[in-house]
Amino acid sequence: MMSDIAKDRTAHLLKKRGSVSSLSSHEFQRKEPRGRTKDSLGTVSYMDEPSQHEDASHLAVQMENTYQLGPTKHFPVVIVNHILKDVLTNYLQEEKYEPELCRQMTKTISEVIKAQVKDLMIPRYKLIVMVHIGQLTGQSILIGSRCLWDPKNDTFASYIFRNSSLFALANVYTVYFE
Repeated sequence: MMSDIAKDRTAHLLKKRGSVSSLSSHEFQRKEPRGRTKDSLGTVSYMDEPSQHEDASHLAVQMENTYQLGPTKHFPVVIVNHILKDVLTNYLQEEKYEPELCRQMTKTISEVIKAQVKDLMIPRYKLIVMVHIGQLTGQSILIGSRCLWDPKNDTFASYIFRNSSLFALANVYTVYFE
């Protein structure tokens, strides 16, 4: 049999570790086939939910410095321009301008573009995808953007699509993450 001190120590360690113990609700005894009683200790560990008392710093992944100040592979602007052209053409070729539909299409198209550019697996680049869709009624529009970046490593790709009733502008900004 376990002594009371050993039970308390075990229960304390299990609680600290984020486990639930049968010792916390006194001891659990079960009968063996010959009529003797035996102490039982059962634990359930919760790995998904860290304990409130644990230090969260050990849960973060520690990355070592690479001391790499520039990209090993530059961002392929020409390939991204082809992706923009294909996606905008496939999604908007037969569409007529409707405000609610275009609002949803901008979200959908930007997610598709982002997924296809991420599939290129260019390491250490952050992506920003912006899509604008508007009605073609003979008006003029100027869309501008400003970014703070390193012109040696950071770049963008852009494509303008037009059909009989709407226009679309898609921009992909890529910023190198040192």
